[in-house]
Amino acid sequence: MVGTLAIIIGLSTLVFGVVLTLFSTFDLVTLGVLVVAFNIFQWLMSPYLIGALYHTKELSRDENPKLHEVVEELSRKSGIKKPKLMLAQIPIPNAFAYGSPVAGNRIAVTDGMLKTLNPGEVEAVIGHELGHLKHRDVQVMMFVSLLPALFTYVGYSLMLSGSYGRQRDQGSGGAAVGIALMAFSYVLTIFTLYLSRTREYYADRHSASTVEGGSQKLSTGLAKIVQASKSMGRNRKGKQSLTSFKALFITDPDRAEIDSISISAAASSNDQALVQEILSKGVSTPDRIAEVFSTHPNIVKRLKALSELD
Repeated sequence: MVGTLAIIIGLSTLVFGVVLTLFSTFDLVTLGVLVVAFNIFQWLMSPYLIGALYHTKELSRDENPKLHEVVEELSRKSGIKKPKLMLAQIPIPNAFAYGSPVAGNRIAVTDGMLKTLNPGEVEAVIGHELGHLKHRDVQVMMFVSLLPALFTYVGYSLMLSGSYGRQRDQGSGGAAVGIALMAFSYVLTIFTLYLSRTREYYADRHSASTVEGGSQKLSTGLAKIVQASKSMGRNRKGKQSLTSFKALFITDPDRAEIDSISISAAASSNDQALVQEILSKGVSTPDRIAEVFSTHPNIVKRLKALSELD
């Protein structure tokens, strides 16, 4: 994934490059193998890291039989095996799909979401997350996120090795190549973020096609999640730790303050009025620029795309 997860991968890759450089064993092949190996290991183990970070536990059928029925029915409609249903014990209203060949596929809903949304909206959010599993988004984003990290830290390591090179000309040449690779990695990151936003639209569409009245239910659910996340954002402690894997979420909690500007006027209205208020807003130039660097689409554009599915 992108965001903080990519930073973790990248910094770990940097450590590998620095160690190899300091011990005079640096070469691109070795670093490439280590980067790929580390990312595969991280992908296999990440469900356990996510579970520890978000305090997830498997939600038994006895605890919430209706939610299990929803997941079973929508999994059948999606043509996929029912994933494990997890409860993330955090106040942020959200949900996310994740997994690996070791841990299997999982869908987590948060305490905050179950308290914020009505059953129909929860069903639509589950449909969205199953769309991510149906489209293998976890695997796709894992692969594409590897590339910017690889180029960034190969470039950084070349710059570092160039700085300590014995011959000045070779050292400066390596540093120049390193700078070029790092610049290229930023370009790849922009494309990776664009792919992440596109796959959110696909997951929204999947929800609309598998849930009765899905586009309307998901629209109100997304609006309420953004509104609730904003009110929590100013007061909650440990905000960074709770949004460390925000690329997994159905909405980006860090954008709640920006997105909620579009819905502040409708805060006291009913659910449909809330959505209509958002749809009446335009997308400003600053909004479009901010979206380029976001894992999730702008809330106005997203709800407009859902309204077109009706």
